[in-house]
Amino acid sequence: MECGIFSATAVARKAKNEQTTIYNISQQIMYRTKKCGELRIENVGEVVTLAGWVQRTRKMGGMTFVDLRDRYGITQIVFNNENDAALTERANRLGREFVIQVKGEVAERSSKNPKMPTGDIEIIATELNVLSESLTPPFTIDDNTDGGDDIRMKYRYLDLRRNAVRANLELRHRMTILIRNFLDSRDFIEVETPILIGSTPEGARFCGALSHESRSILCFAAKSSNSEAIAHGGWLRSLFPNCEMLPR
Repeated sequence: MECGIFSATAVARKAKNEQTTIYNISQQIMYRTKKCGELRIENVGEVVTLAGWVQRTRKMGGMTFVDLRDRYGITQIVFNNENDAALTERANRLGREFVIQVKGEVAERSSKNPKMPTGDIEIIATELNVLSESLTPPFTIDDNTDGGDDIRMKYRYLDLRRNAVRANLELRHRMTILIRNFLDSRDFIEVETPILIGSTPEGARFCGALSHESRSILCFAAKSSNSEAIAHGGWLRSLFPNCEMLPR
């Protein structure tokens, strides 16, 4: 009996030690402790680690300013030649879209930028780690980009980093979650057919479903046979039960 209790206690202690070790390792390899868009004046004095893309760099005397960007916003990083000349020299070699990790202390800006949510603070860098270098992108990753439609579509993975495109993806995500939660609360089951008007690789024929309750609402299925197969299952119901199947 006692051996069993002691064995259980030893196992529990070992599991706790392993969890602590895993947590410590995760803290060491963590890319960031804060996001680039969340630091405010209340965070002044904190030591933080940020990671993201280099938006732009500026050199003013013995100081180098780096705008660090992630999907949540932009934070200004300051490298001071008086504090660490070698670190500042490394920062001078950073290019646009370099992926870097920076550690430093949050400080209040002397000249604030009211156009930025993080415009009241800046990070006084003490450590710099270049995670990935980058060639100069063919267009600016900015709201008012200098790239035309053709080149942005060619380098779509770069275009997806722009705020305007990201905002559209986030809006689509929120709308999809809202619709799915609404239908789930009413016991609908999502079947893996193209969502609304998404096309299929096999080039299936589209059919539109017009609701009698609201004739301004249209939904599309891949083809009528899919809707019929779902309905004939017996225990599933259509999104618009009182509707007419119309060709596109």
